Amino acid sequence: MNAAEYFAWALKLNRRGSLIITDNVVRRGAVIDANSTDTNVQGIRRFNEKLAAEARVTVTIIQTVGSKGYDGLAIALVTSDP
Repeated sequence: MNAAEYFAWALKLNRRGSLIITDNVVRRGAVIDANSTDTNVQGIRRFNEKLAAEARVTVTIIQTVGSKGYDGLAIALVTSDP
């Protein structure tokens, strides 16, 4: 999963006040399973690490529930320009 790389590009292409929204970030709860070897889960973990380390954004992750089960999305507000 390339979410971390996509986020890096989105951050380069946006400015203060922009929202960057990323879907499928909860992965049915598998993100918290330390033993998961799923490449998608590992990709979301890298994405979360990048979000946490990025001083130019304020982020929240929201879990969603629907007919397909549950997952979630990340909403990042760009708070400063590079």
